[in-house]
Amino acid sequence: MNHRERLLTAINHEEPDRVPICAWYTPEAENAVLRHLGVESDRTETYKAAGGPLPILMDHDFLISWVGPCTSYYADPADEYTDEWGIGWKWFKNAAGGSYTEMVRRPLEDIVDPSDFSMPDFTEEDRYGGARRLIAECGNEYGIMGGCACTLFELAWYLRGMEKVLMDMVTNKDFMNAYLDKLMTWIDEAGTRMVGLGVDIIWIGDDFGTQDRMMISPQLFREFFKPRYARLFSKWKAINPQVKIAFHSDGNIYPIIPDLIEVGLDILNPVQPKAMDPARLKKSYGDHLTFWGTVDIQEVLPFGTPEDVANEVRLRLRTVGKGGGLIISPAHNIQSEVPLRNILAFYETAKTYGRYPIRDQ
Repeated sequence: MNHRERLLTAINHEEPDRVPICAWYTPEAENAVLRHLGVESDRTETYKAAGGPLPILMDHDFLISWVGPCTSYYADPADEYTDEWGIGWKWFKNAAGGSYTEMVRRPLEDIVDPSDFSMPDFTEEDRYGGARRLIAECGNEYGIMGGCACTLFELAWYLRGMEKVLMDMVTNKDFMNAYLDKLMTWIDEAGTRMVGLGVDIIWIGDDFGTQDRMMISPQLFREFFKPRYARLFSKWKAINPQVKIAFHSDGNIYPIIPDLIEVGLDILNPVQPKAMDPARLKKSYGDHLTFWGTVDIQEVLPFGTPEDVANEVRLRLRTVGKGGGLIISPAHNIQSEVPLRNILAFYETAKTYGRYPIRDQ
């Protein structure tokens, strides 16, 4: 099988030759692996339009073209910068020697009427050049994914602030509905264009989970977000009934998984094993969902040994991989403190033990 065939077989709940592989990185971790491979690069390719060389070099089974708010995370090397949404960002150092950006200015904190702010223009053709190139140059060999994360809930509080958005959902419902309807226009446009171009998967996402519970109630999710996702998913599948839809939420979102399935979700990411049990999810929802992630990034990858990493990967393959429906991946960005030997152990174990039929070992 080639990479695309392997991916499509797995997400159609059949067993390919091996479990599809993916990983995503912070810039420092990405560059460390590139240097190991003999590729000198000081560019930040993470969350860029065509994804950079690392996925192909590491034998991933699909490539991602990014658009939307998530591309702001590492958008400018300046100490502080303002993105196209008007959000102010600042670079910080962490204790492990890596760098990250945080939002330090929110342009809509005091807005009263959602019609009073302008949205970036997602009808611009240049935004989709990366997706076009990937489809044209790699689409026969690799699966192609349109990445449109930080879609509605996250974008709402990126622009306005978490506390205000949480209050709006309870005390200012008319405002919140109008606000979300306006924010919907970017993902409606971007997702529709990506699906029309021919991506195999469209990936949206909003973090609704903390480590042990949801950030908002399931009732608020059903009131404000589920109907909007339903409209998007229905529209995209009408354009291309074969397109698969992936959704990202960190943390524990057990209560809303049936809702996501109901509106047409195909792939759940990142399945953090310290927040939700991947084996339980497979048993409960494996007939409906493909699980993308499952490998612990909170403890095992950064602080374990290569043997610990291998054991973790084998566990996920054994308990989630049978029958297809698994894309094995670390359950979030690989951070700068993750040892190179652990990164390599992830790939080696996934390729060695992820071959079908998966054995109980």
